[in-house]
Amino acid sequence: MDGTLLILIYVFVLAMFVGFELITKVPPTLHTPLMSGSNAISGITIVGALISAGLEEYTISTILGLVAVIFATINVVGGFLVTDRMLKMFKKK
Repeated sequence: MDGTLLILIYVFVLAMFVGFELITKVPPTLHTPLMSGSNAISGITIVGALISAGLEEYTISTILGLVAVIFATINVVGGFLVTDRMLKMFKKK
């Protein structure tokens, strides 16, 4: 059990490092399409979380599903706000 937790922590830290390195190397012209893709992925997450939260029995997966719905919804709304703000920068005044 201890070894499995250590491997999971290692993978998590490595994923954070790789994600940070990838995001910082993206040129500004690609941020808007990436936000759109991120919003699509978060939309899929919302569907999965709704399925998990909508189970008839009350278990830990129902609670985690509800938390996932809340966080994914915040992510989608924030992504749309950022995308809208970035697109406004390209409009002529």
